[in-house]
Amino acid sequence: MAKRPRLRAIPLGGLGEIGRNMMALEYDENIVVIDAGLMFPEEEMLGVDLVLPDVTYLAERKEKVLGFLLTHGHEDHVGALPYILPKVNAPIYGSRLTLGLIKNKLREHKLVEQADLREVKAGDVVELGPFKTEFIHVAHSIPDTTALAIETPVGMVVHSGDFKMDQTPVDMRPTDMARLSHFGDHGVMLLMSDSTNAERDGFTPSERTIGEAFQELFGQCPGRIIISTFASNIY
Repeated sequence: MAKRPRLRAIPLGGLGEIGRNMMALEYDENIVVIDAGLMFPEEEMLGVDLVLPDVTYLAERKEKVLGFLLTHGHEDHVGALPYILPKVNAPIYGSRLTLGLIKNKLREHKLVEQADLREVKAGDVVELGPFKTEFIHVAHSIPDTTALAIETPVGMVVHSGDFKMDQTPVDMRPTDMARLSHFGDHGVMLLMSDSTNAERDGFTPSERTIGEAFQELFGQCPGRIIISTFASNIY
């Protein structure tokens, strides 16, 4: 009797570490890749500029890779793409802002013409081989962030991406709990969830509280105020 194909979840980075987020799902002769992030080096990594996922497994099976499914535009989720595409070139699916940030990165590496960028929005469904993926809006510190609900031949896989339960986000678009609940009600075989700071007690405050804190702090400052920020921390 022939063996029934199995679904394999292959973490290429991002587990037990902050950054380098990349996960591959493989069923039979088909692979989809979720995110492709880099990690900034630790203090002891002298002379190291970036830490990238090891994509040897994908490069050896590049003809099986059907596409990259991106959750959002932060570097730790998309920053490795310019280094991966020359080895594994497949269609890239992401939201408008996510693809805009990626396009800028690819332009720096002279790879824009080689990239197949396909824009999606929350609610869209993408079918790649045996994988049927719905993009779901979630709140995060950057616009156009999505979770992924991936229907596979053996069951539903939900990948949360980065998210926060913020009922008053600055764009007034909280995480789509109704849609996530829909998949929960119908059964999820595997949940792959963001767990950053999950060991801490309490709840993450709303992004809106930052504005209130700024007003209080700035009002107490008698002199010049200098603010540093991170380029992709849009909110």
